[in-house]
Amino acid sequence: MLAYDFTSVPIGKALIRAKRRGVSVEVVMDRPGALNEYSEVPYLTRAGIPLFADSHEMMQHNKVMIIDGKTVITGSFNFTKAAEYDNAENLLIIKSPELARKYLENWQLHAGHSRRMQ
Repeated sequence: MLAYDFTSVPIGKALIRAKRRGVSVEVVMDRPGALNEYSEVPYLTRAGIPLFADSHEMMQHNKVMIIDGKTVITGSFNFTKAAEYDNAENLLIIKSPELARKYLENWQLHAGHSRRMQ
């Protein structure tokens, strides 16, 4: 997952459940978003999910999930309570192994210059 901000409790719980099922879950976030007082970061790290803070760019404004190497979820939808309930957002689900590979390469680029959070 690449995220600018992440305050969605239901999405956080879903990621933790996936991790407990043995799914590889890793998250790269924009550094200020990772430090947001309402962030799901503490719950993810306690669950053993590797989390990286990206401060390489002025803003890491991605909103992407790559699932099973075949599916990409992207759009304007920040993984936040506001996006779920208050904002006008869009979300696109793409089923394409080729595109998922490209998005994974981009994820790896950001993870490569990010700092692991404890």
